[in-house]
Amino acid sequence: MSDKDYYKILGVDKKATEEEIKKTYRKLAMKYHPDRNKGDKKAEERFKEISEAYAVLSDKEKRKQYDTFGSDGFQQRYSQEDIFRGFDFSNLFREFGFGGGFENIFGQRTGRPGGGGYKTYTFNRGGQAFDYGDPFAQQAGAGRPQRGDDQMYELSITLKEAAWGTEKQLSFPMGKKTEKVMVKIPPGISTGKKLRIPGKGTNGFAGGPSGDLFIQIRVLEDPTFKVEEHNLVVEKEINFSQAVLGTKVEIPTLEGKSLQVNIPAGTQPQSKLRLKGYGLPILGGKGKGDQFIKVLVKVPKKVSDRQKKILEELAKEGL
Repeated sequence: MSDKDYYKILGVDKKATEEEIKKTYRKLAMKYHPDRNKGDKKAEERFKEISEAYAVLSDKEKRKQYDTFGSDGFQQRYSQEDIFRGFDFSNLFREFGFGGGFENIFGQRTGRPGGGGYKTYTFNRGGQAFDYGDPFAQQAGAGRPQRGDDQMYELSITLKEAAWGTEKQLSFPMGKKTEKVMVKIPPGISTGKKLRIPGKGTNGFAGGPSGDLFIQIRVLEDPTFKVEEHNLVVEKEINFSQAVLGTKVEIPTLEGKSLQVNIPAGTQPQSKLRLKGYGLPILGGKGKGDQFIKVLVKVPKKVSDRQKKILEELAKEGL
């Protein structure tokens, strides 16, 4: 994806308030809306741009993620579908005085049966489901058989569950009933990956087929291991003398074992030592990543008089 500066696209400051962002977007939307620019492709593209920027910056969580990870990091975590999920254009544009037809502008299908739209939910650790709604919902047409809506769920799992695979029972509302589905999470899955369960979306209309259920995975942060693609990183703090002289340290692994690892003499701060094959399984059974030990050298804030004298002697020796 290309780099996108949403603040620049809207022409607002990074410290702009929600009201300032909405006011600016309203002004731009009034100018570039296709209803006022019939057949003007440049105006339509500009309208798409500012609407995407507003969908992100008007949402507290999405804006926080964008500010934290920057454009590249944000777009790795959010597809355009994710960006517009939960964003109600219909109500917003009615407030601005425009009509409908937004699904045509954004190339997204409506939420009517047969439209293939998404009715989205998020699962927390307890399996509760929360309806975000369909941003492009319209009234269904009648008469002909139409396919049911797909449903999208976000499922949070631990790093170990993502690494080794697991099986989860999901409970979610389906009309007046509660539907239960067992989902197998394959080893090596990562945040953003989707699992498809055919026929578990909403029922079709007038005899049409049911939609599908999509499970979008979110791997929770782990207190010990940081994830870098298929690799794991563990930080290990040692003192100055250990860095100079070398030492042995105990390092945890995701399997629950501890490995004794040699830190060679002269190891530099921020150096990384590799433990081959102790990373995450690669989805599809194509091997494993590695585990890295990131060495942090601790500098004491206070030293004893004796330690100070020794350090002064070492300093005289050029150390």
